[in-house]
Amino acid sequence: MGKRYYCDYCDRFFQDNMHNRKKHLNGVQHHRAKKAWFDTFRDAATIFIEEQAKKPCRKFIQTGQCVFGSNCRFSHMTKKDMDLLRQHIEAEKQQREDPKAGSVSAERCVEDWLARREKRKAAMNSGRVLKEEDEDTATGSDVPPHFLSIQDLPASLLPPPSGGWKNLPHTEWG
Repeated sequence: MGKRYYCDYCDRFFQDNMHNRKKHLNGVQHHRAKKAWFDTFRDAATIFIEEQAKKPCRKFIQTGQCVFGSNCRFSHMTKKDMDLLRQHIEAEKQQREDPKAGSVSAERCVEDWLARREKRKAAMNSGRVLKEEDEDTATGSDVPPHFLSIQDLPASLLPPPSGGWKNLPHTEWG
């Protein structure tokens, strides 16, 4: 059957030879998919400037749909969407101008996590068992809470037991 080429942008496979790959990479569908992929990484200010320069799409306003989708040369954003985008840009600008305002909570969160981690390490080294309160905070910080609510997790995804793993005797396979 030969090698198969997978295009991440288009999410499709095809036979990998020079002709097919060149034809695909120069195709309109690939260029649109590639543009859509890179558009997901644009910042809000760039999107706002581009959308402001466009006229509203009449078809999208009338029916709520447009056959061109994200490739339409007209704007599909409503007045409300533009206002929300403008507010988002202003909030980002304020955060850049005053970095201490937004980072205090993040620094504090990291400091709390490090303090709990040090407590756990000290408890493990001293050989004492963690209190129930400490255990709850320790498991809450290491294991995402949505994992604890899932039933029948495989052993590889379960959190380690509170006392650690038991030392099993070494056995040779074969």
